[in-house]
Amino acid sequence: MIKSELVQRIASRNPHLYLRDVEKIINAIFDEITAALARGDRVELRGFGAFSVKHRDARIARNPRTGAQVPVAEKSVPFFKTGKEMRERLNQNNGA
Repeated sequence: MIKSELVQRIASRNPHLYLRDVEKIINAIFDEITAALARGDRVELRGFGAFSVKHRDARIARNPRTGAQVPVAEKSVPFFKTGKEMRERLNQNNGA
């Protein structure tokens, strides 16, 4: 599902909301999550999961095509860990 599909689905389930308002709400949520991660904060949505930032140190990598060594700078990457409730809902049909 892409963001526009999410907006459409929420708008169709809530006919009292305008499509543009649903889009603004979703954008505001995503912007706040992004801003919190940029500050180094952790964002936890109970029952859904937690967003955090992991730091990767600088390293020497290898170009798979040429085999040459390539320096890779340190960087921060977003990380998502699912919540227990979501994992249980996803696995409830697996006969467990």
